[in-house]
Order: sequence, then C-alpha cells, then structure tokens
Amino acid sequence: MTTTVAIQGVCDPRFRGVKEAFAQNFADYAEVGAAVAVMVGGRVVVDLWAGHADAALSRPWRRDTIVNVFSTTKGMTAICAHRLADQGILTGPSSHRPARRSYRSVTSSATARASPRFARCCRPGRHTTGSA
Repeated sequence: MTTTVAIQGVCDPRFRGVKEAFAQNFADYAEVGAAVAVMVGGRVVVDLWAGHADAALSRPWRRDTIVNVFSTTKGMTAICAHRLADQGILTGPSSHRPARRSYRSVTSSATARASPRFARCCRPGRHTTGSA
C-alpha cells in the first residue's frame, strides 16, 4: 500500500527537481520523515519537510523539528577544506598550526589547539599536538 505524504514548505520553481527527489524518497524508500533546506546567494530557495519525527508515526515532522545530524557535515567540510587548499588559503604551515590562530571563532581548548589537519579528519578533541 502506497501512502502519499504531504510535502510542506516552500520551493522556488527553479528547484522543483529537489522537491521531486525529496518526495520520491517517501514514495520509493519508505522514508519516515525528513527535511531539506537550500540557500543560494543568502536566500532560501528550498525549505521542505514531511512525514513523522519518530518511527511510531506519532509526532509529525514540523519546520523546526530538531534531529541529530551525526557525520553529515563531513562531506561539506571536506569540500570547503579542499577549496581553501586550492585557493592557497589552507596549505603548508597553516594546515598544521593551531586552529585558534586561523579561526577566531574556535574557543574550545582542545579544538583550539588542534590543527585544521586534525579537524578535517574529525579528531580535534583527541589529538592536540598537530602531528600525525
């Protein structure tokens, strides 16, 4: 039995493919609940959600449903690091010096001592010497 899930939110017509793929996850892969947001040029062009926030299907997914993201940011972090390296910003000695010298927003003591090299491999809290 196929159940139709109501897709909620907004989607710029230029990104209808995102909305179609999002809906397809529910139709083809029995997705329970999900959300997706896309910004282009500082403007939200896709902000969609649907389904339920729990396996028991007792809590509807809402625009502000909070979920664990676990390691979903690793891919984007790798892309950003490679782009910075390609631009010559994150290369040589700067990839080995403590992160706090390059990034003022880093305040955690363990993370501040870690090099961006360790941050790229998800080890900043475990290894703080900057050598590998």
